[in-house]
Amino acid sequence: MSRKTIKIHNKSSKPDNIVLQENDRIELCEAIEHKLPHYLSPYFTYLKNAVSLNTRLAYLRDLEFFLRYIVNETRMTAAEEPSQIELETLNKLHARDINYYMGEYCARYVVSGKENDYLMENHSKSLGRKRSSLSVFFKYLYREGLIERNITDGFNPIKLPKPQPDAIKKLEIDEVAVMLDAVETGKGLTEKELQYWQKTKYRDKAILMLFTTYGLRLSELEQLNLSSFHFGRGEFKIYRKRGKEVNMPVNRSIESVLKDYIELERKQLQPQDGQEDALFLSLQGTRMTVKAIRQLVKKYTSIPLGTAREDGYSPHKLRATAASSLIEYGFSIYDVQSLLDHDNVTTTQLYAAHRKNLKREIVNKYELLDEFDKGIRSNYKALPEGSENTESVSENEVQESTEED
Repeated sequence: MSRKTIKIHNKSSKPDNIVLQENDRIELCEAIEHKLPHYLSPYFTYLKNAVSLNTRLAYLRDLEFFLRYIVNETRMTAAEEPSQIELETLNKLHARDINYYMGEYCARYVVSGKENDYLMENHSKSLGRKRSSLSVFFKYLYREGLIERNITDGFNPIKLPKPQPDAIKKLEIDEVAVMLDAVETGKGLTEKELQYWQKTKYRDKAILMLFTTYGLRLSELEQLNLSSFHFGRGEFKIYRKRGKEVNMPVNRSIESVLKDYIELERKQLQPQDGQEDALFLSLQGTRMTVKAIRQLVKKYTSIPLGTAREDGYSPHKLRATAASSLIEYGFSIYDVQSLLDHDNVTTTQLYAAHRKNLKREIVNKYELLDEFDKGIRSNYKALPEGSENTESVSENEVQESTEED
């Protein structure tokens, strides 16, 4: 049976496209919940209210993966599906079982496909997320009295590598200029790419400018609508993580590239049904997908980098580019933190630490001998007239001191 078309009755301030995206994720969550034991329903309700929608989906996927591991890779249960696992099986688990699962199984495992087997390898960040999801799960079971022991205290820590400023991938300011020149002139594109560029150059430039000016997340840009922008007020609205609505200012450069795109390209397209308000359209008249935007960014960033298209930077690297560039131009880390919506200022500090020649700038601006000389000369000028020390200061020295101060 084909699925019915969903009609939106939207009384919230969120645009319809975001409401639809959230509904798709909710349906994914519910589909996973139906595959899990029924006695976990209160836990599913807890996740709805405790974490963001994306985190809820990630935690449910991790839980299903873990329970499938119990079914397929261990002798702990006779169940053939995760939904059949009894609560008693979970009650018998020890911390060492979770540590083995995390350290031995999750680190590297094989997934069978129709034609090939795929070797899956998780790095520390992925393992840390899986550990977190299981910690939340078992803490909930213990708190609600569903299991007898709090086994999470015995979970082995997952050591995450400390982010290093020198490892941040971003474009330098001169590379941003090369990228924008490529999108404006077509320089560096192949003959086939130039055919598409002729039809999308204003759109592509607007996308790259939004990324490098505001450091938008990919999802934030993909969700933009025509109605998101109020040029009369000089602002536009975006929806950030955890559903936060934020008004962003529009500067002259962004207003110019967006109006060029809307007038010279977008008005020539025929949006498909339900896509009339989407800001960035494909040539087929549909909202540009996350995948299409990612490929576009990789294409244009590969030109200043001098790499193959697939080795170009992702939109997230343009977010890092925006953060570093703003700090290079002298904005404080707190201003940049606010613009980019970093939860913790230490994240923003990484970009400050990555400034080129930062140490040299600091040291050159702090010449101790110069400051010492200024202090001595100030003292000389403060001495009473006719004093012996005053006579030792020449007119030229007094003039030099005045100029320096």
